[in-house]
Amino acid sequence: MSPIKKHLIYFTLMKPIISRSILILLLALLHTPSLLHAQTPVKREFRGAWIQCVNGQFLGMSTQKMQQTLLYQLDELKKDGVNAIIFQVRPECDALYQSNIEPWSRFLTGKQGQAPQPYWDPLQWMIEQCHQRGMELHAWINPYRAKTKNTTQLANNHVAIKHPDWVFAYDGLFILNPGIPENRNYICQVVEDILKRYDVDGLHIDDYFYPYPAAGQNIPDQRQFQQYNNGFSNINDWRRDNVNLFVKQLGETIRKTKPWVKFGVSPFGIYRNKKSDPHIGSNTNGLQNYDDLYADVLLWVNNGWIDYCVPQIYWEIGNKAADYQTLITWWNKYAGARPLYIGEDVERTVKHPDPNNPRSHQLGIKRQLHAQMKNVKGTVLWYAKAVVDNTGNYGTALRNNYWRYPALQPLMPFIDSKAPKKPKRLKPIMTEDGMVLFWTAPSGKKWGDQPHQYVVYRFAKGESVNINDPKHIVAVTKQTFFRLPDAGGQRFTYVVTTLDRMSNESKPAKAKVTH
Repeated sequence: MSPIKKHLIYFTLMKPIISRSILILLLALLHTPSLLHAQTPVKREFRGAWIQCVNGQFLGMSTQKMQQTLLYQLDELKKDGVNAIIFQVRPECDALYQSNIEPWSRFLTGKQGQAPQPYWDPLQWMIEQCHQRGMELHAWINPYRAKTKNTTQLANNHVAIKHPDWVFAYDGLFILNPGIPENRNYICQVVEDILKRYDVDGLHIDDYFYPYPAAGQNIPDQRQFQQYNNGFSNINDWRRDNVNLFVKQLGETIRKTKPWVKFGVSPFGIYRNKKSDPHIGSNTNGLQNYDDLYADVLLWVNNGWIDYCVPQIYWEIGNKAADYQTLITWWNKYAGARPLYIGEDVERTVKHPDPNNPRSHQLGIKRQLHAQMKNVKGTVLWYAKAVVDNTGNYGTALRNNYWRYPALQPLMPFIDSKAPKKPKRLKPIMTEDGMVLFWTAPSGKKWGDQPHQYVVYRFAKGESVNINDPKHIVAVTKQTFFRLPDAGGQRFTYVVTTLDRMSNESKPAKAKVTH
């Protein structure tokens, strides 16, 4: 029984000594999910959204129309509090960016290998747009999938055409065979190329490793098992080792090329069921990363091969096969060695009622669970368009309640923990456009010391300066100035701090301004 219900019963029994107005207020609270689930804002939280192309949402769009669509999505997501975009740039060994290795994607132009007209580079454009809005951009690739079911024609420079022996067919798909060492090198070459030429903040892979099992089909890799078994006698253990070797190599490639780029993996939501592993398996009954996709996610997390993990817990609370509460509790317990973000299905969340309050959907109670899990450091929303369309008022709830105030990225001290120097020469100057706060970038020789962004805080007269309270953040910007809004001659204390690429924050620089 909820605390409000308990108090309601108590106050009803004590009605001779309570006013009718208080009873009405309690009844209102009982049926107001946004108030029941209001949470203390946190300063650091990964608030991501996936923008995918493989669903064909951009097919048939002109360059101008696609840019307009993406701009609208980014603007709405910014208002909703999103601070990171995970953008799909390689759905089937192709590219939504200029590549000399792989062909242009048909999900961009309608025909694989055909460049967009008028020409543009979606990845570069998205990086610029996201950074203008203070968002991170994580490039999302599907490492092994070489052809989706509905693709009927491959470009001449596609890897499956150039190296047909590197792929196998399965359930209408082409898959880069994880058992062939050249494929690991090839994928890492593609990633290295992206990192060297684009200022991405993260490199993201999803849950497609070995293919999802299809009835009546077998993975045709017996020959590779005999050729490259590496001493394994069990083919399942060998397949897991193939994926382990790839994930480790990819992480090393990223760290060697650009050590500040965050390596994230978004696995299927179930690691193992209890019936498969009574020791640590979850009390679920569904497809398993470890047994069915040959993805030993906990090994990657606990060995530090990846920088963040986003299990796709797309189910609802109360699902008989894969209960959301069971799974978020499980991941919180076993995957806390690296920042843990939860993959949320927007449509399923608003489709199902809160089991404690049938008048409300499950967003509020899921946010409560997030707050209770000490290792959960963020959320990634599946998918961006559902949030932008405000399905079930999901976007409204984020911007008005849960993500009302800005949040900085979670820290990753295992990459870099040293804070940069604070801004220099912070000074308000009256200009033709009004009062503007200017500062000078601090010095920094190495990448971990160099300024990347700045945080501007504002405190009213009489308020204590507390930069741990995100309610006082008024801007996260790459600029070395901030235009102050007209406040009718009020006096404020402004604080500006420096962020490096890993969001380590400097000591504050302060200035008192009347404007």
